[in-house]
Amino acid sequence: MWKAQVFLKAVDTGSLSKAARYFGYTPSGVSHMMDAFEGEIGFPLLVRSKQGVSPTPNAVRLIPLIRDACGKDEQLTQVISEVKGLATGTLRIASYASVASEWLPEVIAAFHKDYPRIKIHLFEGVWQEVANYLANRQADIGFYSYFPTIPYRWVFLRKDPMMVAIPPNHPLAAQSSVSLDQLADETLIFPAYGADVDVLRLIEGSGVKVEYSISTLYNYPAFRMVEQGLGLVITNRLITQGLSTKMALLPVEPASSIDLGIAIPAESENTPAVERFVTYAQRIIPQLP
Repeated sequence: MWKAQVFLKAVDTGSLSKAARYFGYTPSGVSHMMDAFEGEIGFPLLVRSKQGVSPTPNAVRLIPLIRDACGKDEQLTQVISEVKGLATGTLRIASYASVASEWLPEVIAAFHKDYPRIKIHLFEGVWQEVANYLANRQADIGFYSYFPTIPYRWVFLRKDPMMVAIPPNHPLAAQSSVSLDQLADETLIFPAYGADVDVLRLIEGSGVKVEYSISTLYNYPAFRMVEQGLGLVITNRLITQGLSTKMALLPVEPASSIDLGIAIPAESENTPAVERFVTYAQRIIPQLP
């Protein structure tokens, strides 16, 4: 499955050179490998240009099957290694950036101490990005917030309260909490380009009409805008941890929270590395500040 794994990396990065660096090959070596892979398949898989590579229409049909085959091969490798008494393999984790920075370092540190032979790849993103990593089989498990349509086994970890980030000199900053109806006439900054799942669920459930004036992809640039007095941000508390900021952070009234946890696709079930990492996360994360 090695050629297939290199092919997937080339598709994911859009570059044969990046795939070569990732696996420690030369670009020409990867190019010859892809030529051989296409020869084995029987038709072209990659469109090559000065801008990089992209999958052909026929390759697009094969990619989900190739990802599944590579996942099964990795699962088989891990089980064989476990039987031999060797904990080896690769674990691919998709996660909210806040979870990746505030919670996962301690989990990974403990896990890596016990299983140093297991390689870990961490992908960060907003809700939709984590969901796409899982749907495309680029990640084995995902750390993000619960949503009823998630089609995977869900492992709850912790609740996280919703907050409002407010410029320090704003009149609302003197309050102990902020209600959503108080935000109706305020300038709001929305992460995820206005499609933040957690924020939208909070607003839709309140019946209050709240609209954004500025949007960003990630929360951290939005917080910097709050510090400059450009607007307010509705967020969850974990995202604000570890920030050196001048913002006022007030809870939403009435109190509201999101459920953070782990989504485990059926294809990842019974994979030794996944099972072990989930166990470590369940033990460590609920005890963190």
